[in-house]
Amino acid sequence: MIRSFWNNERRLGTATRIFRLMSTLIGLSLVLAAAGCVQESPNGNTAPASNTNATSNAPPIAETPPPKADNPAPKDETLTLPVLDAFFAQESFADELKAKLQLTDAQVNQLRAIARQETSKLRESKSDDQYTGSAAAARQEAVQQIRTAIGAQKSDELLAFVSDRWNGGATAATTPDAKSGDKSSAKSSAASSAIPADTRIVVNAPAFRMDVFEDGRLSKSYKIGIGYPEFPLPIGLRKAETIIFNPSWTPPDEPWVESANSKVKIGEKVAAGDKLNPLGPIKIPIGLPSLIHGGKAPAKLGGFASHGCVGLTTPQVQDFAARLAQLSGTQLTQEQFAEYLKHKTDTKSVKLARPVMVELRYDTITVEDGKLHIYRDVYERGTNTEENLRAVLQSNGMSFDKLSDAARTAALRALNAMSRNAGGKPVTETDSKPAKNKDSTGKVTRLIKGAKEAVIDIPELAGKGYPAAVDLDTGVPPKAQAPRARKRR
Repeated sequence: MIRSFWNNERRLGTATRIFRLMSTLIGLSLVLAAAGCVQESPNGNTAPASNTNATSNAPPIAETPPPKADNPAPKDETLTLPVLDAFFAQESFADELKAKLQLTDAQVNQLRAIARQETSKLRESKSDDQYTGSAAAARQEAVQQIRTAIGAQKSDELLAFVSDRWNGGATAATTPDAKSGDKSSAKSSAASSAIPADTRIVVNAPAFRMDVFEDGRLSKSYKIGIGYPEFPLPIGLRKAETIIFNPSWTPPDEPWVESANSKVKIGEKVAAGDKLNPLGPIKIPIGLPSLIHGGKAPAKLGGFASHGCVGLTTPQVQDFAARLAQLSGTQLTQEQFAEYLKHKTDTKSVKLARPVMVELRYDTITVEDGKLHIYRDVYERGTNTEENLRAVLQSNGMSFDKLSDAARTAALRALNAMSRNAGGKPVTETDSKPAKNKDSTGKVTRLIKGAKEAVIDIPELAGKGYPAAVDLDTGVPPKAQAPRARKRR
């Protein structure tokens, strides 16, 4: 589903290689429902566009130490062959490889072929079956194939080039005007999440949470769906500049489009408002390759739900768009907003008066509202290490060695429990080795059921850290109260 959701506004998604033996094959209806990261481009193409207060109920944990800091995530942590294929969907990408990396036509064509071959295998699954693969191994296998095609030196140059483009030209999502917190690279959770002092949107993928800050004050939080490991949310600073009401969608030239159960045709635009349109009523571009958009079912929130995008339900995205307009000083009245949504077949773009910063993070270890939170390393980036834990505590004025024995034990056990991939397997050094399997059908990784977060109450952290969610919108509509029975007189 890569190029599919990459044909519009040519954004690119770091789609982690489509690893073998991921979940069951899906039909198009789910593909459209779950893969809604698509943007319309001028040429009509499409592009895919990613807090509890009690200890987690994690399953029994083997008494094995958490990954060590000397086993960092690979440098190619965002590149997969489907992502590379998505880049090739941009008309200028091949020319840039030849001009900037000095690749030959033959090398470019070979890269295009191996990327396309993997993308053509991609399917999604309707079920949440466990998957036995590894996102890290998928990334590594992609690198090996690229090196075979163009050599080690050119491969490294390509990885750096794609990584920079994927992360919006900023490799570190630092917060220069943060109130507190270490300003370390966004590639790890080596420091506690900084609290913005300005107006911006903060998305932390492992927490499945999006926050709205107004002049340094957290005013609203949303539970979100994030990109599959094959299509992860990137990391870095982006900008929201436009709200697009009633976006249309053009199915890409992909094998799944005209499958047996398909109701759409390659190249035939799916109109705004059509039930087959995966984008919902509103999309907000935030820079290649991602969108914030609606159309998601509440069940998709808190898990993988998109191809490099932030997924919301329709009510959520409507609420968020209204807030975004207000934050940017855009004159968009409630009457105008309602009028745009009323005419579901008319696409309307509203340019924001001022761009709003969107910060995409991957923080798996944080101090939030005086408690230590450790999130599952769903993208297998090796961030749940003791070294990173120590750095997070240190940035909040607490030494790991000064914790009580019980707190240290609980923290290390939580690290171990959350150092697991989407399939529930430990994120270890062996995961970086590509596995061989006879099944050549790539399937999108599903997040199996299980603990996604561990929370540890440490008294010394009281009053410190990132704020707790405010007015959290979980995407689940409130239950209607049953009418009271009339009393007989």
